[in-house]
Amino acid sequence: MTGSVLPAPEPGAPGTPAARPSAPEPAVAEPSVPGPPARAVRSGGGRASRVRPGVLLAALVLAAAVLACAWPGLLAHADPTAADPVAALTPPGSEHWLGTDQLGRDVYTRVVHGARYSLLIGLGATALSVLAGLLVGLPAALSGRIGDQVAMRAVDVLLALPELLLALLVIAVVGPGTGNALLAIAIAATPGFARLVRGQAMVVRGSEYVRAATALGVPRTAVVLRHVLPNTLGPLTVPATLAVGTAVVSGSALSFLGLGPKAPAPEWGAMLSQGRDFLSTAWWIAVFPGAAITAAVVAITVLGRQLHRRLEGRTP
Repeated sequence: MTGSVLPAPEPGAPGTPAARPSAPEPAVAEPSVPGPPARAVRSGGGRASRVRPGVLLAALVLAAAVLACAWPGLLAHADPTAADPVAALTPPGSEHWLGTDQLGRDVYTRVVHGARYSLLIGLGATALSVLAGLLVGLPAALSGRIGDQVAMRAVDVLLALPELLLALLVIAVVGPGTGNALLAIAIAATPGFARLVRGQAMVVRGSEYVRAATALGVPRTAVVLRHVLPNTLGPLTVPATLAVGTAVVSGSALSFLGLGPKAPAPEWGAMLSQGRDFLSTAWWIAVFPGAAITAAVVAITVLGRQLHRRLEGRTP
């Protein structure tokens, strides 16, 4: 009969298709707490990282320079200022490994003893410039708007001058010499560190833990010493390391111009200046001090960049 409704067949009845199993409902993934990122493990013995040959070579060069700076007599037993006119301009050989200069002084001995002058000028100037940058940049970041603007405009004026030119201006006022050259290089590098300190201190000052400490009633001096100052010094490690190489080059440049250590001090820049007149007849007088400057600066730069990569969490 048209329009009648037939009863639904019972399950399992003959001629009735078997019921299909229903698809399982998809499981709802629970939100997971993000954990620390997993470190990538490189193949090759399961080591996470390997020391690159260039970094290892730079470390060895810098270690040799530090050893020559601390104990020069351990590497060279002769007197770096002892002259022997009979042996003047002797080429490199078994008796004099790097030859002798125009006065008969052993070039190898003078290069070894010259590390003390060049590295101490670089390290001392960098340490003074970082300290001066803290004394200028930290109060500027923590003071009011007027104090900050006055300090930073003075820093901008000094930053407009090249560091070597600013060092020459200081030398013109205080006079030449080892200590004055160190002071001049430090003053020339201070504006850059003052700008870095001020920027980092501004970031730390606006952080949550500094605001929380201030809200809890911690004295301002304690907040600066416990929170602002340590977290400002940390990021200065890499720029300070790289600045040592720049200071070594600046110190050698001042000595090359006769504004550094007085003769007969075996400073690399002064040796390079003395050997420039003998390049055609005795090239070793200038080449080996220049090679020492280049090797020391490149080693410091490579290790500084490697330290930067480590602090950023990047593999070498």
